Amino acid sequence: MPVITAIATRRGTRPRNADTAAIHVLPGTPMTAAALVDGIGNTESAVEFSRVAAQVAARVGARKGPLLGILAAAEMAAAPPGVQVDDGVAVLAVSSEESGITQIAWTGDARIYGWTGTQLIQRSTDQTMGTWLRAWGGTAVTLHRDNRPDETVDADTAAVVLDDLARAALGRCSIATVPLAFITDPVVILTSDGVHAQTTHAELEALAREHADDPQALADALVGAARSDADGYRDDATAIVLAVTPATR
Repeated sequence: MPVITAIATRRGTRPRNADTAAIHVLPGTPMTAAALVDGIGNTESAVEFSRVAAQVAARVGARKGPLLGILAAAEMAAAPPGVQVDDGVAVLAVSSEESGITQIAWTGDARIYGWTGTQLIQRSTDQTMGTWLRAWGGTAVTLHRDNRPDETVDADTAAVVLDDLARAALGRCSIATVPLAFITDPVVILTSDGVHAQTTHAELEALAREHADDPQALADALVGAARSDADGYRDDATAIVLAVTPATR
């Protein structure tokens, strides 16, 4: 059976939606690529960067795999030292309708989940300072934040603050920093942080359980579940869902 895909996106409280989702089916092959790029910033150029980068990632990914798809999109953010250009974080999944195997790659804090039929598993690892601190940090951290006095807090508290600070993005990734994995989940979900950072894992899993048989309903529900924070801010929210059923089943 062909890979079934669905996309949902919703603009946040800023003027533009800088998320882009792209799907590319490579003609004559069983490969379907899905790319999600979360552009950094909210300018018109950031939106354009996100749109083109997602198309590049999906089209190259369907042909050469997700790792090279991410690296091809990263070339759009390449610049001489000291020159500021548009950037973004990205996830890419390439599924085969013949084998049911999905190859995944990512940079930054957009995510890839797999629904096994009984549970939702996060298959990617956020490339943020918060994730790094949880793995390698000490017992106390001094935070230096604009317009606030320095504050020393425990590592767990600091990690929550630093989850918003990406350690990698398209402009700062390389073949050594972009993870590549192979998964066999029948449903694969890609999300921007406007979905998973403003919804609990339990809520995401409940939605996957309820809508696993309807990719579009699941994508819509995931995006619709994202809430505003205490200050009323809501990020752009985007989800891609792929239903992968190999021909051998």
